[in-house]
Amino acid sequence: MDGRVVVVGAGLAGARTVEALRTGGYAGPVALIGTETERPYERPPLSKGYLQGSDERDAAFVHAPAWYAEHDVDLRTGTTVTALDLAAGEVLDATGVRTPFTHVVLATGSEPRRLHVPGAHLDGIAYLRTLPDSDRLRAALTAGRRVVVVGGGWIGLEVAAAARAAGCEVAVLVRDVLPLLAVLGPELAALFADLHREHGVDLRTRAEVAEILPAADGAHVGAVALTDGTRLPADLVVVGIGASPRTALAESAGLRVDDGVVVDAHLRASDPRVLAVGDIARAAHPFLGTHVRVEHWATALHQPETAAATILGRDEPYDRLPYFFTDQYDLGMEMVGHVTRGGYDEVVVRGDLAARELVAFWRRDGRVVGGMNVNVWDVVDDVQALVRSRAVVDRDRLADPDVPLASLVADA
Repeated sequence: MDGRVVVVGAGLAGARTVEALRTGGYAGPVALIGTETERPYERPPLSKGYLQGSDERDAAFVHAPAWYAEHDVDLRTGTTVTALDLAAGEVLDATGVRTPFTHVVLATGSEPRRLHVPGAHLDGIAYLRTLPDSDRLRAALTAGRRVVVVGGGWIGLEVAAAARAAGCEVAVLVRDVLPLLAVLGPELAALFADLHREHGVDLRTRAEVAEILPAADGAHVGAVALTDGTRLPADLVVVGIGASPRTALAESAGLRVDDGVVVDAHLRASDPRVLAVGDIARAAHPFLGTHVRVEHWATALHQPETAAATILGRDEPYDRLPYFFTDQYDLGMEMVGHVTRGGYDEVVVRGDLAARELVAFWRRDGRVVGGMNVNVWDVVDDVQALVRSRAVVDRDRLADPDVPLASLVADA
């Protein structure tokens, strides 16, 4: 094909996009441009296996170092794209280089939200987004250190688990009444609260940070002051209060942006030469019937296949159900579907909630809209099929571990 594809953002989504282009038969020039100096890597190990010490650093990288040259991909690391010139059909980087394109794929990801309180500038305050962030945090998690984690989302809880495994004293501060309440609802959020408390975490709910207090040297963190007057001693403060999509390039180029770059089911932005994948893509979802933006690994892994197909002129809309997984202590979990706060009537549990061996189903109008398996394996395909069937499922049969999930799908 004629033309050049420029992929902006050299993380998993960007690397998978150039791979899908080459696998799909695209023979034209391809450039992959990223701000980080590392070659593309996956982010789950940063808060899971690599941080916990069970995975090697090299396991995080998407491709071997030689892969990009072998597949004629112009990989430019340590290069920041500053503008997307749609009129000229060029991408401009910070060095002044202009790269022409016929298609550009935005894979710029997201960035951690910052904690804005007095003392937030002190040494010893960490955020986790990049591989170097994980390197530093891994080195800092040593036995006996006092770690305060601000935020009770997935990143915060995974960091807390890694810190406890390293022998740290850990406190987790959650603004809501339970961690993960907005994601799981009260029925399942309590499971994770109990899990962390059983592993020695000082989990504090309805907790708000007022100030980070310095140690005696005046430069390093020494304590975290809460709005209720409590002071928690701290050698390290890890902030995990969410992330924001990096949409500045899209906004300045005049593309439609609304909680991410708005794209159709083929991942085309308001200018059809531009596509978006991964954390920043707020994509029309044919099955769900709405636009969704999903900040999870599976989206960055699979959306690039659709983006490449679109560039290659194939009609392959993206309709995979959102998927997420976590590993904390001895708990492994997978979640599939689209469950929103207030978007379900009840949660049906099959298995043993107390023993944390279960499959939970979120139902609305008798239909399963999402499912989560905890320490129960090889059921994700059946749960997806159940969601996609849109079938009204008998509650008792759904809860009965002796009724195969596949039979519920067949009955539908």
